[in-house]
Amino acid sequence: MVRHRAVRACAAVTLGLSLAFGFAHTIAAAAPPAASDTAADRALGLQGVQNARDAGGYRTVDGRSVRTGLVYRTGQLNNATPADLAVLGERGVAVVDDLRTGYERVLAPDRVPPDAVSHWYDVVGRAAPQTLATTLVPGAGMYDAFVTAPESSRAFASVLRDIIATDRGAVLYHCTAGKDRTGWTSAVLLTVLGVDRDTVRRDFLLSNTYRAADENDPLNGVSPAWLDAAFAQVDRSFGGFDAYVRSGLGLTDAEIVALKTKMLS
Repeated sequence: MVRHRAVRACAAVTLGLSLAFGFAHTIAAAAPPAASDTAADRALGLQGVQNARDAGGYRTVDGRSVRTGLVYRTGQLNNATPADLAVLGERGVAVVDDLRTGYERVLAPDRVPPDAVSHWYDVVGRAAPQTLATTLVPGAGMYDAFVTAPESSRAFASVLRDIIATDRGAVLYHCTAGKDRTGWTSAVLLTVLGVDRDTVRRDFLLSNTYRAADENDPLNGVSPAWLDAAFAQVDRSFGGFDAYVRSGLGLTDAEIVALKTKMLS
């Protein structure tokens, strides 16, 4: 037991340093990308917050659209300027879901829009030592843990439930760089809503554009292989995405219907 606590403490410190100084290596917000082949440019135009964009705007396989203006995804908010906070306030951000570890939150406390409610859903920091060790560097191991660690599933499910429950205003979720924990959150959200896998993958890879990073740079960019690894782990662990949503994330049929009703037009 003592050894496990020591391993957890050491891993937590290492993870915190990696997340705080590695994932957010480039502090200045990258220039917003040009329009993609999947949707119009959705950048929020923030100055001190990286990878800030609307999570909606995509078409589903049955021809519906994911509504914009209801869900946003970003990197950490510690460098948000007063003007940034004003933009988020004008966009109606009412709930901010922080997916970071406690260590990251201490190093870089969030700045949130006035009157917004903050929730903390630690995706990886409370995982078992063996699982935590696989998340120290971004890669397939981290994305496997997103699927298999119960703590991670609870965090991702909590974000989806906040989206369902927030009837006035928008939900913003973020990690440090807005690319890994945030990236899988968006992949899950869009897939539940019925967006096809290729579009989900393109949305995931937009982090490389927003962060001016290469997919071969694990600290600043994202690789399509990581996302594929997570979906493959979903199939191995649950037998399919629908079962993952119901058994892994614990969403009920009623919650899934409510999420689609709110987010699709």
